[in-house]
Amino acid sequence: MSTNFMPDPVRVRVAATSANLGPGFDAVGLALGLYDDISAEVTSGGVTVRIAGEGAGDLPGDERHLVVRAMRAAFDECGGQPAGLAVECVNRIPQARGLGSSSAAIVAGVLLARALVMDGERRLDDAAVLRLAARLEGHPDNVAPCLLGGFTIAWTESEGAKAVSLPVAAGVRPTVFVPTGRGLTATARAALPATVPHLDAASNAGRAALLVHALSVAPELLLPATADRLHQDYRAETMPATAALVAALRAADVPAVLSGAGPSVLALREPPADLAAGPDWQVWSLPVEVRGARVGRGRLGHAERDPVAAGRKS
Repeated sequence: MSTNFMPDPVRVRVAATSANLGPGFDAVGLALGLYDDISAEVTSGGVTVRIAGEGAGDLPGDERHLVVRAMRAAFDECGGQPAGLAVECVNRIPQARGLGSSSAAIVAGVLLARALVMDGERRLDDAAVLRLAARLEGHPDNVAPCLLGGFTIAWTESEGAKAVSLPVAAGVRPTVFVPTGRGLTATARAALPATVPHLDAASNAGRAALLVHALSVAPELLLPATADRLHQDYRAETMPATAALVAALRAADVPAVLSGAGPSVLALREPPADLAAGPDWQVWSLPVEVRGARVGRGRLGHAERDPVAAGRKS
């Protein structure tokens, strides 16, 4: 099966995400209004990646870049590889902070590759995009909201990942606390035990079910709905400042959780004005991103090349 490629550039906007939201471990995620903009085009040979904003100077500018690796996997699914690629990334999602930067890169790469193939949507439909992105990431909880937008529930069956997106109640107003220091998902996962007490698992099952109701229609229940006994306490020793901030917010009746594997913190309503996180934290009020990843034609425009996130309040 031969593969024909688009002659013109394509671009994609992908959102930050927060996974778990307390008890919904490896299943629940929320898309947030903070974006990476990425463009790509087929060239006659070689691979170049230009990076502005988050990760500039640190991330690789060649085949090793995660966007390119995801593109290569998607091109394989579509039947063939182009001779070369030129990629431009304007990153605003903080790297290694628990806000889905790797999932955003993977989703962007898969969607860009599909858009660069003439009949890409026929060869790789939306369900296949989710399955591939989840396989590349290792779990679907961040890639699902990045792709679909809103509040998502993801699960895995024999054929791969699946997900649904649900509406978010108007009273949900996310605030993220982003520390200056980075965290590693592998380190955070290594802190988790192989087994947990049955009572803790049962508690989380009930709270995860309540979380769906609270996020969708009853935000006044978000504080009890975000209580977790599966992962946050185990990870607290590896990120004490994060654990202390979550505890302080919850003591002030703010439904706050570890964002993904941390070290960022997500609050699902605005914190009190007198609660100061301290100088080591940036505090951003972000909307829920409801539209999901968006693909367009052409290179990035002037506004998209601005590495500062528009509308982000601190």
